[in-house]
Amino acid sequence: MTTNKQPATGNFWMHTLSRRHWLAGTASAALASLATPAPVAAADDDTFTDLVDAHVHVWTPDTAKYPLAAGFTPADLQPPSFTAEELLALCRPQGVSRVVLIQMSFYGFDNAYMLDCMRRHAPAFSGVAIVDHDAPGVQETMRTLKADGVRGFRLYADAKKAAAWRDSAGMKAMWTEGADSNLAMCLLADPDALAPIGAMIERFPRTPVVIDHFARIGMKGGLDTPDARRDLDALVALADHPQVTVKVSAYYALGAKKPPYDDLAPLVRRLRDAYGAGRLMWATDCPYQVQPGLNGEAHSYAASLGLVRDRLDFLSREERLDILRNTARRVFFDGKA
Repeated sequence: MTTNKQPATGNFWMHTLSRRHWLAGTASAALASLATPAPVAAADDDTFTDLVDAHVHVWTPDTAKYPLAAGFTPADLQPPSFTAEELLALCRPQGVSRVVLIQMSFYGFDNAYMLDCMRRHAPAFSGVAIVDHDAPGVQETMRTLKADGVRGFRLYADAKKAAAWRDSAGMKAMWTEGADSNLAMCLLADPDALAPIGAMIERFPRTPVVIDHFARIGMKGGLDTPDARRDLDALVALADHPQVTVKVSAYYALGAKKPPYDDLAPLVRRLRDAYGAGRLMWATDCPYQVQPGLNGEAHSYAASLGLVRDRLDFLSREERLDILRNTARRVFFDGKA
């Protein structure tokens, strides 16, 4: 990252037909092996409370106080406003009391709005920041942000970028600090980046790694293609590295892109079998999860939460709690209840 303007892949809503055309691959054999999941009885309120949404973007229309990065204008803010207060009003009625804020690409390397939200609403939020890995003193910057509550750093990972990390002094510094300070490298990864990502994971075996949004498997061809099956195998292979976790997230952009998202069940099951529920974490990718679909689909916060909480009958109660709460607590909230 040598400029403040991040690629449009920083959010689904804006990227070519909005990023809604991208995700979630799995094998046709796996699809055939699992019938549409039957709803299961949701546990009582004492069980499914204090949940954690592991991936949400926030921003404010107040661009005077929080300027946008070079190359962005207020017209890029779609929806025009999604503040921390709007987020909390949406998620708290669903039993979600904690959220991992992901620095929005609109702000580049200026994490001020996210950090201010974290301070105003402590301890509701943890944060994933964006820093310039080529800037001098990046490790000191990471330590300073950790003191402010940041627990991860977002990296944009297509095949070319990820391959270049091997020879980047700044990336070496970031991954080293990640290991030393227990700070996660949070990867918005394309499937073709999984091989070079795997090489970095092997080089830095103590550095926590979080793969966003199923690694965007199926981005160019849907769920049931040779490419998607190959990409899913590559993501499953990373489960051999115990420091890797995966976000089960962004359902509005996956598969059939229609609630209740039952077509994603085989993908979740395959990852559960490979990683264990203790290395999967649920997230919405709001505000995009609560925007209408391209064909009028009624995406919602409740529908996203409901897939893991109320459906997917292959998950035990304890596995649901891991995915909906415990994994994200461990990675982003220092394991605190």
